[in-house]
Amino acid sequence: MRRLKLMVGSFQIALMMIQTGCSQQPPDYEEVKSQIAERRVQLCAAYSNEKCDKDSVVQCAQQFLFTSMTGQVLPSWYGTKWDYNGTTEQPRKGHIACGYFVTTTLRDLGFNIPRVRWAQLPSETMIKEMTESSQIKRYRFADIKHIESEIRTWGEGLYVVGMDSHTGFIVNINGKCRFVHADYFNPSFGVISEALNTDNPLKSSKYRVIGKILTDEMVRKWLENQRFP
Repeated sequence: MRRLKLMVGSFQIALMMIQTGCSQQPPDYEEVKSQIAERRVQLCAAYSNEKCDKDSVVQCAQQFLFTSMTGQVLPSWYGTKWDYNGTTEQPRKGHIACGYFVTTTLRDLGFNIPRVRWAQLPSETMIKEMTESSQIKRYRFADIKHIESEIRTWGEGLYVVGMDSHTGFIVNINGKCRFVHADYFNPSFGVISEALNTDNPLKSSKYRVIGKILTDEMVRKWLENQRFP
């Protein structure tokens, strides 16, 4: 069963990369971070310009962040091995725990967050510090198909999900949802993108809290380099 899941997982990763416009060869991560930082400088300059429409800049930044995260940052981490104490900051080198995977990728996207503290907190606390209460939903003993249906209705975007003892991302692109996480079910393989309704911690968890991120307020903090609590 584990071998079968590993084979399926490899296919799903390739599919995810194709869907997001990435090749199966992961991009150079330092270059990815450099490009994000460079574009951020441009967007921050536009945002601070009194002649620019700030709302338009926020929308532009939202799309840039979503595309960069789903098309470059997350795929760079696929295959990074999981470990409960993993804290690596380099994709495919060392090991990464689920919380550190979430906080490290968000930090590398340019968010001024407490990477270590958030990684060690209950995921629900991290979600509440990232987004507004109106963008958070909680599910107890809910069928995963029902949750997926609601996320499709919720809309395209990036979500952070907390579970009984796990955390990760849900990516909704054109109604196609993927669960991206550091998988302790398959620690030797680690970070993976897979369907929500597979043998994974999201499906097996009794409690899920899901927060939609990259909201207007969150992106404004990114543009102003504000520190999250």
